[in-house]
Amino acid sequence: MTHQSRTGRGGQSEPVEREALFGLAYRLLGSVADAEDAVQEAYVRWYRLDDRDHRQVASPRAWLLTTVGRIGLDMLRSARVRRERYVGEWLPEPVPMPGRWTSHAEGDPLDPADRMTMDESVSMALLIVLESMTPAERMAFVLHDVFRCTFPEVAAVVGRSPEACRQLAASARRRLRQTRARPVSRSEHTAAVRSFARAWRAGDLAGLVSALDPSATAVTDGGGIVSASVAPLRGAEEVAWFFLGVAGRQPDLTIVEDMVNGEAGLVATGVGRVLAVITFTVGDGRIQRVHAVRNPDKLTAWNEIVT
Repeated sequence: MTHQSRTGRGGQSEPVEREALFGLAYRLLGSVADAEDAVQEAYVRWYRLDDRDHRQVASPRAWLLTTVGRIGLDMLRSARVRRERYVGEWLPEPVPMPGRWTSHAEGDPLDPADRMTMDESVSMALLIVLESMTPAERMAFVLHDVFRCTFPEVAAVVGRSPEACRQLAASARRRLRQTRARPVSRSEHTAAVRSFARAWRAGDLAGLVSALDPSATAVTDGGGIVSASVAPLRGAEEVAWFFLGVAGRQPDLTIVEDMVNGEAGLVATGVGRVLAVITFTVGDGRIQRVHAVRNPDKLTAWNEIVT
């Protein structure tokens, strides 16, 4: 495998792998800030290697992926402990489509969304399912099924045998099959989101209920910073009334369709800032699950777009 490189600190050659490294870390951690910290720490360790150690690294890409994986695994374990103390429901941090951020540092043309491929493996629906896995399952699945690492390579990160890692990945896939809705086409997903948005803007209760599956659920993440439903909302009518209540309390609310983590979603703004980014799981033409991120700490990127 060939590698592009650029000059890093101290004149050392730096493999151009930040896109892959950030993509791995974000899929593991569901947080832009944590992902950036993991990648930065991996490069700190790379720069600490002397010339002899660098020459002994057969594949800088594999070395860096392994290092980010190990860092991410440690961070994921500690994050799970922190999330047990999180106020209300925890959702992954949503990211806008590549090229949308404008406030990145001069000389760094890559915003976080540009640092990863926007495919199904970064959808909010999948990231939420990944949260239900053990750290080892999540790592094995992401490394093997998304990044196509071999099980011996996965074993070097997880600290278990290749066969054990194979079983971890298989267990992760079973969880996915059990919890994920049947995949739908992009056009079906977009049409359902559009119907929801149209009814929400119009204050149309019947339209909202019609757009939702009768057993639909909604989760809102306020992080204890802003108001949000602490428990999931269940049933089409309860979900519909909740979103109508939001519009009633925020008369200047603007609801815009946008791409969130590579899929059609909604961005709700008011008083000149983004108040929520909302993603959906769709099945049989109706919305089955709604995930609304309201925690302002997770909306920094979106508010940089607005400002």
